[in-house]
Amino acid sequence: MKSTINIGYLTFLSIVAALGGFLFGYDTAVISGTIEQVSQQFGLDTLQKGWYVGCALIGSICGVLGAGVISDKIGRKRTMIISAILFSASAIGCSFSNDFTQLVLYRIIGGVGIGMVSIISPLYISELAVANYRGRLVSLYQLAITVGFLGAYLTNYQLINIAEVNSDFGNTLLNEIFISEVWRGMLGMETLPAITFFIIIFFIPESPRWLMLKDKPEQAKNILSRIYRSEEEVDFQIESTKNNPFGEKSEWKVLLSPGIFKAVMIGVCIAILGQFMGVNAVLYYGPTIFDQAGLAGGDSLFYQVLIGAVNMGTTILALLIIDKVGRKKMVYYGVSGMILSLLFIALFFTYGKEAGFSNLYLLGFFLFYIFSCAISICAVVWVLLSEMFPTKVRGMAMSLAGFSLWIGTYLIGQLTPWLLENLTPAGTFLLFAFMCLPYILIMWKWVPETTGKSLEEIEKFWTK
Repeated sequence: MKSTINIGYLTFLSIVAALGGFLFGYDTAVISGTIEQVSQQFGLDTLQKGWYVGCALIGSICGVLGAGVISDKIGRKRTMIISAILFSASAIGCSFSNDFTQLVLYRIIGGVGIGMVSIISPLYISELAVANYRGRLVSLYQLAITVGFLGAYLTNYQLINIAEVNSDFGNTLLNEIFISEVWRGMLGMETLPAITFFIIIFFIPESPRWLMLKDKPEQAKNILSRIYRSEEEVDFQIESTKNNPFGEKSEWKVLLSPGIFKAVMIGVCIAILGQFMGVNAVLYYGPTIFDQAGLAGGDSLFYQVLIGAVNMGTTILALLIIDKVGRKKMVYYGVSGMILSLLFIALFFTYGKEAGFSNLYLLGFFLFYIFSCAISICAVVWVLLSEMFPTKVRGMAMSLAGFSLWIGTYLIGQLTPWLLENLTPAGTFLLFAFMCLPYILIMWKWVPETTGKSLEEIEKFWTK
């Protein structure tokens, strides 16, 4: 297999598409270091604080709904270009927002970019990838997200230190962005990777499976011939994609086909349930949670950097083993670890302070939770969603699953401050632990093992 595949070129294409995941991760995580500063500057109450975090997710919901339809019409590559433009506009706009309304508006624009790229990047990689390597190549997208998380945490931490050490940059604008209102610098630093992503997309081709769908076999063949060294393998890939069992049916009729409808519903369930297992509450509100445990602001941001480092390191491990261990086994082991760690966190907030336990125990429990999450649902969900659906409706079906994912993410972003205040941290993490149970049940009963199978073989599973 290796001798007939141009792994270097395939990896290059996957890395470029995965850069969208870096922007996703940065834009999602950078908010954690700005919440308290923005709240103080604009006098936000608890609900407004939740809206500040959640407004970008409203944009993501809109982006994910439109991404599938847009990419099916104009192509995967052009859709990624649009998302890069939205990220750039958001980062620049947030840096120079004059009031809270403008800040929310630009966060929503960035959210649209997140929603689009969260569908298109893994979809593009999945449509290019060879079955034996698809898991790890699509996982590059998840790895890029975690690198974005860590990049945001490190940026927040370093900019806070710069603001504390320097009292005057000698320039009014620089002082405002990096000293007096350092949250502007945190949000604005996203401009650099956004512009890089925009430029580099022009160096990759369109998805060959999308070209086949648009009846452009010669263009698809030219791209496939750069991936496969064997002409026989190129012809086989062309013929496999041509043999679409749905013929000329409309996308909606295909979505409502019994087997495909079941696949979409399962995708929707695993997407939305994953958000109620606590990971985004930790990523968004980690510093706030650590503050409630009695840590100073700088220490809580440093703890968040450690969480980001473990998240990234574990994702690298997941990328290396996902095509060997299998999707379902990784979920079983990882979610079991999530349940244990969430119970330990709840116990710490209930009895830890009275028993005199150090905050290092809390950090250990959070790191164990992030490890368990990154090795399982975070690594697996985008792989599964990108390979579960037929080519003809893959964009639209992923949009529906992504829509449910972002609805769950929005609710968690909006409700976590209320949950922490009314259920207490202990009750909040007990709720997250309970929500892990139906996820395991769905994976066990209804999700097939897709490791090592071609997209056409997975499609036949649902339509048999």
